[in-house]
Amino acid sequence: MKYLDIHPPVQAALSANRAIVAFETSLISHGLPWPKNLETAQLMEAAALAEGATPATIAIHQGRIHIGCDAPLLEHFARAEGVLKVGRKDISAAIATGRDGGTTVSATLHCAAAAGINIFATGGIGGVHRGGEKSFDISADLTALGRSATTVVCSGAKSILDLPKTLEVLESQNVLVIGFATDSFPAFYARDSGLALEQRVDTPQQAAEILRCHQELAMESAVLIVNPIDEAYAIDWPELQSWTEQAETEAAAEGVRGKALTPFLLGRIGELSAGRTLAANQALAVGNARLAAQIAVALAAEES
Repeated sequence: MKYLDIHPPVQAALSANRAIVAFETSLISHGLPWPKNLETAQLMEAAALAEGATPATIAIHQGRIHIGCDAPLLEHFARAEGVLKVGRKDISAAIATGRDGGTTVSATLHCAAAAGINIFATGGIGGVHRGGEKSFDISADLTALGRSATTVVCSGAKSILDLPKTLEVLESQNVLVIGFATDSFPAFYARDSGLALEQRVDTPQQAAEILRCHQELAMESAVLIVNPIDEAYAIDWPELQSWTEQAETEAAAEGVRGKALTPFLLGRIGELSAGRTLAANQALAVGNARLAAQIAVALAAEES
């Protein structure tokens, strides 16, 4: 693609058919506060490297899509103000206007696929917001997952969402959802939403076997591997629901909506939890990076 700048370590891994894991940048630019955002990005990259995979953090910088960021660019996105939150639909405008953009799940999926990277790790995907049947506030992540054969490792969908409806939309988009060592759909900070899953794997090798079949069958939709947060950082679902309801009431009173809603809700829940969700967010993101790298390495071994 004309607008791609591929970081040399990522290009070397692509040329040698070695394991690569893509990461988003909206987590850094919009999801977490300084300096926790930079620390989390660094820990995610380090986790991938430790498992034998090359990290490729994706961003839009000065009108170019960067597939992999060096240390100064990573810090730039952690510190800079006025960075756009770029979904798939926003990519062309961000490039044409020379803006900086932190890529969301939907944008990262598109850019990773353009570079030939098929495994991506993040914290949690977007989904159907509560009341979405009236507001039609549904994340572009869901349709992007239906249009990309990339594998996404995450801790389910963000707990602020309507999770049953989110799963229904994922099914309608032909997205294969697989629990990693779980039979239940995780809810970001909570390990168990109470929603049953049809598919489960217990090792990276089992996941890699399914992904190999998915690729050979030329499927056009994603595989979503949902990995529950480590028990040491998990928050009970009822407690989390209580904080979410309070944050939603406050958001409605203040007229917060659209792209501003998710950061507001997550930030307010962080305050209500006395910082517990901030630690949980980092822990699940790093855990997903580690698992994605293990799966990428297992898949690369099968293909070699």
